[in-house]
Amino acid sequence: MKTAEIAEKMGLKLLTDGLAEDAEVTDGCVCDLLSWVMARGEAGMAWITVQTHLNVIAVACLHDFACVIVPENIEVPQATIDKAKEEGVVIYSSPKTSYAVCCELCRLGIGG
Repeated sequence: MKTAEIAEKMGLKLLTDGLAEDAEVTDGCVCDLLSWVMARGEAGMAWITVQTHLNVIAVACLHDFACVIVPENIEVPQATIDKAKEEGVVIYSSPKTSYAVCCELCRLGIGG
């Protein structure tokens, strides 16, 4: 399923306006420890994290993640959004908890 379709079905807000939302989401990852994600991430994942600093974009690029989803309407600094746009990393925001986002991804057939 493409990121745009997931965003529509889950009511996600696109923070990186202008980026194509056509990456295929193949799995999910929920973790806030960047070294853990670096060691276990795989291309095509939707990464759910409360982290919002620039290093998130570096890790997302490292694994060619489909997108990053920031839960609970946590504010993402403009510098992080700008870097994401520069690197082509789609970032979404959700009002839901990380757990709820994961449950929705599973209901959509992602991962599991």
